[in-house]
Amino acid sequence: MAKNFVSNSKESVRMFRSNLLESLSKVHFSVPLFIYIPIIGYFLFQGQLKFATPFWTVLSYFVLGVLLWSLAEYVLHRYVFHFTPKGKLMERVHFIFHGVHHDYPNDTKRLVMPPSASLPLAVVFYFLFGLLLSPAHLYAFFPGFVTGYLAYDMCHYAMHHYNFKSEFWKQLKRHHMLHHYQDDHKRYGVSSVLWDKVFRSE
Repeated sequence: MAKNFVSNSKESVRMFRSNLLESLSKVHFSVPLFIYIPIIGYFLFQGQLKFATPFWTVLSYFVLGVLLWSLAEYVLHRYVFHFTPKGKLMERVHFIFHGVHHDYPNDTKRLVMPPSASLPLAVVFYFLFGLLLSPAHLYAFFPGFVTGYLAYDMCHYAMHHYNFKSEFWKQLKRHHMLHHYQDDHKRYGVSSVLWDKVFRSE
């Protein structure tokens, strides 16, 4: 299989002529922690203040949110980030969405999703879940979903920049590196290999 250009540089390639758009496309890996940990805490705290939902119900919906994120991660990565572009415009869109990460996999500023993209997506998911869940359950489920997303972002950064000692993390990193350097049509899970096993895309 022919391989595309891959840079091992930790530096960023410029994607936009606009300085504003360029700045919005980059982020330090710690930024999502400062944004989303307070959001997770807010929903869990407010949920208890407003609804006093039993602990086991909160825990169940929280875990369900984490699990659904792992499925969303797989689906987005496989079918959105790896869509086959047709035409120059769609090639450009694909490069901005995900192609740049495969060409520059060690770019330290483009390993977690910038808030300019993740916050609008979080709002969309929040209102979507709000159509399906009662408010009491939403305030447990949504922070679980966001926790799953945050785990994904931190795992993704770690896969590219940390040397793990634990066998579990070594295997997870190997799973992701094979996606990058062997076959990018397999192994779409980053924070988990669960859905690759379910859908036989290992």
